[in-house]
Amino acid sequence: MLDPVLVKKVIAATQNGLPICDRPYRTIAEEVGVDESELLVTMGKMLDQGLIRRIGLVPNHYALGYRYNLMTVWDVEDEHILQLGQHVGDLDFVSHCYQRPRQEPDWNYNLFAMVHGRTEPEVEQQVQIIRELLGSSCLAMTQLNSLKILKKTGLRIR
Repeated sequence: MLDPVLVKKVIAATQNGLPICDRPYRTIAEEVGVDESELLVTMGKMLDQGLIRRIGLVPNHYALGYRYNLMTVWDVEDEHILQLGQHVGDLDFVSHCYQRPRQEPDWNYNLFAMVHGRTEPEVEQQVQIIRELLGSSCLAMTQLNSLKILKKTGLRIR
């Protein structure tokens, strides 16, 4: 059984990200008043129970030199979207790919794929690769250009 006080402390200590240091879990453990092994067990249980969905890196792609960012949206035949979406998501230049329901009649797109590149021609080439992969199952596409980076955060508990 998880200690609700400790859970709240762990959430508060990690919701803005892990500290950038050699031993981030030890630093958090010290902050919440437990040893590192207890923190790791607690966080593992929180993952198992769905209190934490995942622990992952969210890089600033602009700082890494990826200045051309494009959300591509595709109208893909429903009978092929799962297989083709998996192939698109497996491309090394696609950071995330997902299916969304169409919002007809105004929005017929059901496959979204975010691509990042260092140059505009690089991103154009990536779009062409996706277009070729989808082939005749793609009925239409459009692209949404990122104009600025938005702060990526989840739920915040005070």
